[in-house]
Amino acid sequence: MPELSRFLGIVIYMYFNEHNPPHFHAEYNEYKASISIRELGLIEGKLPPKVRSLVIEWAQERQDELLDNWNTIQETGRYHKIAPLV
Repeated sequence: MPELSRFLGIVIYMYFNEHNPPHFHAEYNEYKASISIRELGLIEGKLPPKVRSLVIEWAQERQDELLDNWNTIQETGRYHKIAPLV
């Protein structure tokens, strides 16, 4: 489970050999959610509203990097870290 980014207590990661659609996972305290990379919508789970908006803001700015990571993790198992929300 590669950790891609960490900011404001939020951890962003992807699993190897994941199912479609392309997505990433976000954790904040006891909350966990899966977020679609293309639609930037909640697939599963729950995040507090403020945290969810921060995650979506971060993902909008880094959507291309997220898709690139999705493809390379699935194909080669390699990934790269993504800058946190600033």
